[in-house]
Amino acid sequence: MQVKGYTGAIYMAFDTLQMAEIASKSNFLDYFKTKTKNKINPARTNEAKPDFFSICVDAACSGNPGIMEYRGVDTHTGKLLFRQGPFPLATNNIGEFLAIVHGLGYLKKTKSGLIVYSDSGTAISWVNRKAIKSKLDKTDENTYVFELVERAVRWLKGNDYPNKVMKWQTKLWGEIPADFGRK
Repeated sequence: MQVKGYTGAIYMAFDTLQMAEIASKSNFLDYFKTKTKNKINPARTNEAKPDFFSICVDAACSGNPGIMEYRGVDTHTGKLLFRQGPFPLATNNIGEFLAIVHGLGYLKKTKSGLIVYSDSGTAISWVNRKAIKSKLDKTDENTYVFELVERAVRWLKGNDYPNKVMKWQTKLWGEIPADFGRK
């Protein structure tokens, strides 16, 4: 009733107040286009919505290899939880891996069982294997990045954590909230 008679009205219903609040904090037209363009298959209800009580991580890399940085945000509020970099001569996959492990360490320190979302299947597989498989060569310029990777692998092998690491479904949900927006 609130849009009846208004030419070109754009509106959207939400399943929960939380989803409406997240949409209201973003650019509505971009959000609307993303959500209506990518129809959700009801048969995939387990992927229909992210769990907003979670954290999201992402990395950005200028070049491949190039200057890399990563961060983690609260999925619900978008609040920045951590940010690292820039690091010279690294790859996006390494940044995504470091972001996930940093997120797991952050959640363990805060005694939180939240989910960690990443949009990188490669980085998630590295976390699950507790080892990376990168073609990046170690140089004087990126020694510190390789030290971070070695420390992250040691942390994964030496720590238990209750958190699930899950793939962010970009085609269904739009860009991950931790995205740097540089595409």
